[in-house]
Amino acid sequence: MKTLKSLTAAVLLFVSISAFAADEPGNEKMNMNYALKTYIQAVANGQVNGFADVLDRDVKFTVTGGKKVINYNKSEMVTFAKQNQNMQQNCSTDYNVVELNDAQALVKVTMKYPDFTKVNFVSLANTTEGWKITNVTSSF
Repeated sequence: MKTLKSLTAAVLLFVSISAFAADEPGNEKMNMNYALKTYIQAVANGQVNGFADVLDRDVKFTVTGGKKVINYNKSEMVTFAKQNQNMQQNCSTDYNVVELNDAQALVKVTMKYPDFTKVNFVSLANTTEGWKITNVTSSF
């Protein structure tokens, strides 16, 4: 009987803690949609709040324009984003989830400008710190 009471108390404690954790506002920042929309807001609208937080520490950005390929790391992209804070791009932005499972996602983000289209393939991973962007490959 004592074991049953201890087990019941442990289960109630676990359920209580889980219920409170689910209500914490920081948990929204753990999901894939938050990471993706934060990225889009940064690159399309210059809204950089939370941008560094959704990038994995080893994130790699690759930009291809014609035959030229340029690579950037997290620090370089965060600096660039801050330098262009509040700069609204003259484009419409759309995205499609290409692949999604519990561990990772690949999303195609299309930025349509008046004279050209820029395509970004964004890879995300579900880490212990929530969904993080691990790679962005852009071409135009």
